[in-house]
Order: sequence, then structure tokens, then C-alpha cells
Amino acid sequence: MAVLSLGYSSLFASELPRNFLTKNVSRIAAPGIPGPLCVFGEQAFVVVSARADKVEAPVVAAGSFSKGRVVAFGHTGYLDVGALEKHDTQQLMLNALAWTGRKSNPKSLKIAVYQNPKLKTTLQNLDIKAKEVSDADLPGKLRTYDVLCAQPSRLRSEKNLKAVQAYLRSGGGLIAADLGWGWLQLNRGKSIRDHHANQLLAPAGILWADGYLSIDSQGGCTVKPEITNLLHSHQALDALSVQEAGSAKLEKTELSQAVSILTRTIRTIPANDKRFLTRLKQIRSNSDLNLVPTKANPLSQTKHPLARLLLTLELEESKKAPPENIHPHPAAAEFPGPVLPSAKPVAKTIHVDTRIPNWHSTGLYAPPGKLIYVDAPSNATRKGLNVRIGCHNDKLWGKDVWRRCPEISRRFPLAKKVSRAANAFGGLVYIEVPRNCNLGTIEVSMRGAVAAPLYVLGKTGLNEWRKTIRHYPGPWAELASSKVILSVPSENVRNLEDPRELMIFWDKVLDSCAELAARPLERTRPERYVTDVQISAGYMHSGYPIMTHLDMAKIVVDKQGMVTNSHGGVWGLFHELGHNHQSGDWTFAGTGEVTVNLFTIYTLENACGLTSQAHPSFTQVARTKKLRAFLQNKPNFDLWKRDPFLALDMYIRLQEAFGWQAFKKVFAEYRALPRSRRPKSDDEKRDQWLVRFSRTIGKNLGPYFEAWGVPTSKAARDSIEDLPKWMPNGFPPQ
Repeated sequence: MAVLSLGYSSLFASELPRNFLTKNVSRIAAPGIPGPLCVFGEQAFVVVSARADKVEAPVVAAGSFSKGRVVAFGHTGYLDVGALEKHDTQQLMLNALAWTGRKSNPKSLKIAVYQNPKLKTTLQNLDIKAKEVSDADLPGKLRTYDVLCAQPSRLRSEKNLKAVQAYLRSGGGLIAADLGWGWLQLNRGKSIRDHHANQLLAPAGILWADGYLSIDSQGGCTVKPEITNLLHSHQALDALSVQEAGSAKLEKTELSQAVSILTRTIRTIPANDKRFLTRLKQIRSNSDLNLVPTKANPLSQTKHPLARLLLTLELEESKKAPPENIHPHPAAAEFPGPVLPSAKPVAKTIHVDTRIPNWHSTGLYAPPGKLIYVDAPSNATRKGLNVRIGCHNDKLWGKDVWRRCPEISRRFPLAKKVSRAANAFGGLVYIEVPRNCNLGTIEVSMRGAVAAPLYVLGKTGLNEWRKTIRHYPGPWAELASSKVILSVPSENVRNLEDPRELMIFWDKVLDSCAELAARPLERTRPERYVTDVQISAGYMHSGYPIMTHLDMAKIVVDKQGMVTNSHGGVWGLFHELGHNHQSGDWTFAGTGEVTVNLFTIYTLENACGLTSQAHPSFTQVARTKKLRAFLQNKPNFDLWKRDPFLALDMYIRLQEAFGWQAFKKVFAEYRALPRSRRPKSDDEKRDQWLVRFSRTIGKNLGPYFEAWGVPTSKAARDSIEDLPKWMPNGFPPQ
């Protein structure tokens, strides 16, 4: 790579910092999935922004740190050779070196590179004096360099962080590249405030936040000539304050931008911040805004921007508070609901089989803001176990409208023999067990919570359930087997006479998915369904737990309604469960919402005695109409991928001809594949699906795939030429 012509001398002396940094830079790389930065320092500014859902967020920022200067990047990959070679990223890096090092030409700088030999070599190839430094060099030798290039999360120790901060205060320069969401994935249970990069640069008013940024159509981030002031947290707060005072009116897009930036900052900024948080608290002290979102009166991002921010501040304060300082939040009475004052706390001992990971139900409910005590054996402390309060794990921070508070569950580590926990919103109580825990069955005692309805198939007696358990005062209840657990408002089980029959049915649902996926019927841990007043995505979504809206609570406990599909919604329940059983090996691009419905239909047939026509978009009439319209022109793969029910028709015609057993055999074959033989690209996925299914049924499906417009390679088609060609009877329909 050649050094680009910069014209540094005149530029360095005359231009504003951002203009200097972006000189000759129109687009930079976007290594991996970059994350957003928060920019709130008085001497900090945004250099480059990128899309964050519907708004913008900083991806490169810069600023002063006492006498020093900093340029921060929103992904660790910005210090990698691959990113520097793309677009104008190298030019930006050279500009950043010159600006932080206060020299007109980066060639005259001495650069320290922390634990990154490839970056050192790259800079040396650009005739820049770069040398790699280690932990031992940080305290004493940094002052001999003009600029340090580092990934702050690698600094790790407090000693290293203080050494770099001292270097900056004395006038040193820093190029820092790190990532928020990636660090959180590697540091489960920690807060973004614990991120070493944030501990390092909070004094400069630059932080790495959680979340993802999007790239532009050319695979990078466009550098705009001008940056909106609303990307800087203090200026965004200024704009909202002016709006609230009635002195100006922001457009809806501006409101969304400001609220997004400020929400992220509140959720990232250290608790000891003296300026930004102080401003917010002063605003709160002078405000009488309603901070209780409800289904009837939600908080909108554009209609209630300040209320959203003040609620965010309250929630973050509660999250950071020790259990004994947590108080009931007024919104808890609305959702997940109050605990009657007459409900008495109970003491209960739970036996937890730590071979089973994730949430273990306790049949207890913690009232909002009340302390509960968890007594665990000493060999189980500091082993990754947690006490969780609340099953409503979906976070709604990115939603335009909040119908409940955006984050209402809490977890606390079992770090002592007696651990304390509390949640401002209350909730069902669980013991969380990490994977690969080898503690056997442990005994955990709890006190302070109230009893909640819990039925466990094979353990809970029906008489006890009917007479006592279903009437327990906890406002939320659970129905459980070893395969699935349902979390619903207690009002939905108060009149449930036979949970045994219901859970036997649900076990059949789970077994159906396992059978089709060629998985063992006995599960590592149960799946979960949780009903909620608002969820993070869609009408339902898969995961652990599977989330759905409150209107499904009466359906999931009604076996007869599900068997007859009299309430509707059963397709969706089984669809989301199907997502949890899909495999990427046989799900190529465009079929994520297609192959999932093989599980939906199989479960409808096997557990309910219903057919695929349970969905109005997949009746025989609808299928034929879609197919005829599709085949009017040359089959188009892009159109095929865009219509999940059209694409599903291709799979179901195979099932109608060869039965479910063919799918089971193919799925079992995939499960048995060694890693080296699994498909590694989308083309390989389509090819393997063609060849493996063809070999399983003894028919050449090449012409059938071609008729649908699904592309496969000539080599794949040639490999099954020895098999007789097959097409369905009456296909294509006339």
C-alpha cells in the first residue's frame, strides 16, 4: 500500500478537526458488524456515522482527553489490515495518526502498537515509525511515543488502563478500536459499563455501546460532508429541552434521532458521570410527566420523548442499585401485575438438577421491590448460577412505542451462601444454571417470595392442584413438563381442571418436532413459551423463551381449542417452535420462513389431527392459485424466495408424494455428517439438499428443482443422472 498524498501542512494548521480527519475520505470499511459509540464529552465530536435501524449512530468519534487526543472506532477490525485496504480507511487512519500525534505528517511520528504485530508491519510498510509494545512497556515507555494504537479491551488490568490514561493526560495520542456487543457476548453477566474501553475513555466523553450498525450498499460506511448535531448526546438533549419548552419543534425523524442517541447514552454512561446525568436528574426533578407506559396509554418515541428518557434513567438507576435499595416501580402494578397485600411470603426448598441448563422454575413470585433471600450450598456459589426474577426477558428499547417498561427482568449471581435479590417489577423466580454445570442436584432454600401456581407433569397431584396450587396468590403461573414450560397470567389457570391432559398434549407437540428433526425425544432442557403484553419482534418470535402476546395465554392452556384450532394462532405457536428445530445445513437463503413450516404442518397433523390447510394462505385453492401465477413466466428464484407459502408448496409436494419419512431420513443424514462434509455456502446447501433428497427417495429431482427456479450446479445434477426423473402428478397445474 502506498502512502496517499495528504497536503498535511496547510490542512493541519487551518481546518477544523473533523474536516482534517475526513480529508480525502468519502467511504470507510465496515469490518464485521460495527457497533455504535456514544459521544457526550464537551471536547468530543462525531467523525463518521452509520445506520442504526431507522436512525444514525456514531461509528468513529474523536476528542480531547485532558492534554491528549483520541480517535475511537466502533469495531476491533479497524486496526486490521483487511479493513485498512478497503475504501478510504487507510486515509482516515493516516489522518487520525497525524491529528492525535499533532504533527503535520504521520511519517514524523513515533507510533506504539499494542499487541498487534500485523498493524505494526502495515504501518512500517507505509514508512511510519511503528513499534509493538507490551504490558511491560505501558507504565514507563509510552511517553517516548507520539501515538498509541490499541484495542482497549485487551488492556485488561486496571494498572494498564491507568497507564494509558496518564499518557493521554500528559499529551499523548490514542487510536482506539473496540466493540460493545462483541465484548458483552464474551463477558456474560457483565454490564457495558464494565467494558475496559469505557473505563478508559469515559473521561473523554466517548463510549462503546451495545447494538449493531448497518453498512451501505457498497459494503462500508459513507462519510457525510456534515454531521447532525443530534448525534452528540448533550446537543441532542439541548434540542429536546428546547422542544419541551415550546421554543422550537423537531421533526419526527429528528425526535427519533435524538431519543435514540440519548437512550443509548443513558444505558451506557458510568453512574459517576457528573455532567450529563446531572442535567437529566435536574430535568426530572422539575418534571411531572407520566412515566408509566400501558397498553392503553403507551409511551411513544415521538410523542413522549422526554418521558421515555426519564423512564430510561429510572430503569438504569434501579438496575445499578443493590437489591436492598430497589423499590417497587409504579409501572409494575400495570404489568406484570401487583401482588395482593394479603399474600404472605413463604419459605421453600428447591432441588435443582444442574445437569439441566437455563431456567429452573421454583413456583415462587417475588413482589415488586421486595427482597428475597436465596440460600445455596457453598459449592454452588460463584459457579455461574443466578437467581432470576421475571420471565419477561424481551427488551423493548428499540421499539417506537412502549406498552410496558422496556426491561423488567433481573438476575443476580449466587455469589454468597445467602444471596439477596429484588426486582422493581417483581416476577416469577428462577434458578439459572449455566451449561456444563457439574454440581449434580443441589438444594436451594428461598424466602421472601409468595407462592405462585406451578404444575409439573408427573410430580404435581391433580387434587392438590385443584384444591390449592392453582389458587396461589402469585399473579403469574407456569405449567411444566420435562419438554416444555408455559408462563401465563394466573387468571388463565384458576379454572384449569386438568393440566395433566394439557401437558401430555404439549409433550406430543414437542415430540413431533423432535421426531421430524431426527433428534432424541428426551431434551437437554425444556423449551419455554412466555406470554407478554409487548414483545421485541413480530407477533411471536422463537428463542429461549419463545415469546408471544397475552392473547395467546388462553389458547396455550386450552387443549381442545388447539386441537380444533377454534381460536386460531396454533399455526404460529408451532411455527416458532419449528424455528428452534431448524438446521442451517438444509435451510438456504430465502427458506428461513419456509422449512420452519415443515415442523408446523407435521405437528398440526401429528399432535392435532389437523392439515396444512389450517392456515388460510395454504389451502389447496390458495396453493394452486399462487403456483399458476408463478409459472406464467419463466420461474424466478428471487420471486420464489419472497413468498414463503409459494416456496413451501415445493416442499409439501415432496411430502405428499414420499411421506414424512423421507424428510426424517434426510434430516438424520445431515445430523450425522461430520463438520468437514457440512455445506459451507448457500450454493452447497442447495446442491446437497437436491442430491441427498434425491438419493433418499431414489428419484432425480433435478427437473423438479428447475421447474421451481431453484438453482443447483451442473455437477450436482449430473451426480443423480442415474436416477429416474420425477415430477408430481398433474404438475404444473393447468
